[in-house]
Amino acid sequence: MSRVIVSGAAGRMGALVGDAIAARDGMDLVGRYDPAGGDGITSDLDELEAADVVVEFTRPDVVMDNLARWHQKNLHAVVGTSGFTPERIEEARSLFGAGPPNCLIVPNFSIGAVLAMRFAAEAAPYFSAAEVIELHHDQKADAPSGTAIATAGRIAEASDQRRSVASNELIAGARGASVDGVPVHSVRLAGLLAHQEVILGGAGETLTIRHDTTDRSSFLPGVLMAVDRVAELPGVTVGLEALL
Repeated sequence: MSRVIVSGAAGRMGALVGDAIAARDGMDLVGRYDPAGGDGITSDLDELEAADVVVEFTRPDVVMDNLARWHQKNLHAVVGTSGFTPERIEEARSLFGAGPPNCLIVPNFSIGAVLAMRFAAEAAPYFSAAEVIELHHDQKADAPSGTAIATAGRIAEASDQRRSVASNELIAGARGASVDGVPVHSVRLAGLLAHQEVILGGAGETLTIRHDTTDRSSFLPGVLMAVDRVAELPGVTVGLEALL
């Protein structure tokens, strides 16, 4: 029986994850933590019971301090918080070392999104350039998304060809942000949830790989898999595909 704490339990994803863990055989939800408190949620770290794994769904501005606390408590960490730049990943590696405890940082828990990233990386060597467009709800705290950063990084790693096209910006930012030379464009609108498309271009053709998340429940199978198996992954691991 794996004892689990959910950090960020007052948020939408934190609440869903807590309920899913509580209903899962072989997992025991021993605490819901959030500084905001709430019904059945503690805002005091000292009130948390002993646990094996913590699931971190908070905000980019607090996640690193939280990881230091969980490491001090000797908890494996499954991280769904966005905003993990290469520098932050290295900071996590310095904190957790070779483990245990271990830390699994997941840009996207959706199996479909993980597959779309893989397909984009496999296609990249066959096209001269690629761009990423990510679309999220208007309450998302950061841009670009962690999934977009990871996708662009994998496209760049997959091919040594020039990934972006030179263009004169008449208005700064019109070409988006550059992640390892791959342009990334972020859209934030009410009515969206989480969506991403990668457009790859070559002579006389384009290939579009798109993934749409229409309900947050799509993340839960990946979260439960990560909680169940994070102890298998030494140190810091990035991406759910390590478990697929």
